[in-house]
Amino acid sequence: MGPILLAFALAVVAWLLVVGDLVRRHRPAWHWYLTGYPAAAWRVVFTWRRVALLNDLAVSRLPARTLVGHLLVKGDPVRPVAPRISFPRATRMGLSVVVRLHAGQTPATYMQAADALVHAWKVHAVRVTSPERGLVLLTATATDPLERPGLASAPAELLSALIGALETGGAWVMNLRLVPHWLIAGATRSGKSTLLARLITQLAPQPVALVGIDCKGGMELGLFAERLSALATCRREAVAVLTALVVDMQDRMNACRTAGVRSIWELPDKLRPVPVVVLVDEIAELYLSDGTRQSKAEAEQCSTLLLRLAQLGAALGLHLVVAGQRVGSDLGPGVTALRAQLGGRICHRVNDPGTAEMTLGDLNKDAVTVAQAITAQERGVAVCTGPDGGWARARSHLTPTDEAVATARKHSGMTPELIALDRALVALEGDGK
Repeated sequence: MGPILLAFALAVVAWLLVVGDLVRRHRPAWHWYLTGYPAAAWRVVFTWRRVALLNDLAVSRLPARTLVGHLLVKGDPVRPVAPRISFPRATRMGLSVVVRLHAGQTPATYMQAADALVHAWKVHAVRVTSPERGLVLLTATATDPLERPGLASAPAELLSALIGALETGGAWVMNLRLVPHWLIAGATRSGKSTLLARLITQLAPQPVALVGIDCKGGMELGLFAERLSALATCRREAVAVLTALVVDMQDRMNACRTAGVRSIWELPDKLRPVPVVVLVDEIAELYLSDGTRQSKAEAEQCSTLLLRLAQLGAALGLHLVVAGQRVGSDLGPGVTALRAQLGGRICHRVNDPGTAEMTLGDLNKDAVTVAQAITAQERGVAVCTGPDGGWARARSHLTPTDEAVATARKHSGMTPELIALDRALVALEGDGK
């Protein structure tokens, strides 16, 4: 009877292992709730005091002192007291713990201990935030959700683009109606160009005008020329295109004033001008000068025109998406002023801390630290801001160049004709001759 029971037990164990592996691969959330979360919660509860002591998260209380006659009697010896924590609450692919801080403690100490918590709890990452004074929220993720990001569904909406996936497992959406202007920073091969290609493929089927400014001779955005209403390939052309857009912006203002409305979205459909998305690849090419008078004048014009579009364009259906490898104050005060108007921020891996600071520093210092930790192997991973003012790690969906070009060509018939821009470029060609 013994061998039979042993064989049966082994068969049950083997069956559980097989089923568990299938659940882990095909239903990772179920596998986490059934097996991963209980084990992780146990580690959090039973290692918390030791981790707190080793990482200076505990506070030592002074011993009690009592004066008896002329003698000073001391109480118990000093004992470190770990902060109180809530029971770990399960999330879709991790857990969260609320810590009640001791008097005098700050979240910075917990941020420094994040790596220690990762190793103690055996999770992928721990993020430290402070939802309110006196509390710290520790959010742990069991595995890297961006290692194999899937494309979550997102509602189809005008000027909305499904870019990829957030670390929470939700959809990464750039909604230009909610956040009208964006700044994208990223070093070579960090995923910046792939993100722009993804954005174009998402906007191409929509009734919007796409205008490209690529002062590298059009090497990047020129691939999608069939879907672009205008393309500037040098700074001289960029000045002409931006000037025409500012003139068009004035016309849109007049139309809104005549109709007694404050934005084009309040106009009737027949009177509403087409929305325009201006894509600028490599912003530094617009601001750098070779020292000549003409070069300086063009750089100043580009700076002024971009700033006017960013300040006034949101309600008029004019949107900016500005990308660059290097975004720093050394490019001039115009870049800093423009950055302040670009509410949406995306920071891939960058070559210098200044660019990460310029992109995210005025929004959240923690986001800068996370962005600087992105490695060269994490292509497409970025820190992005959301409409609620928060931030998250995200990964854009890999869109091959040939697929993006094919999508742009497929929807070339939807390219709106912007007469003012066409006239500006034609006039520029005539002056060049």
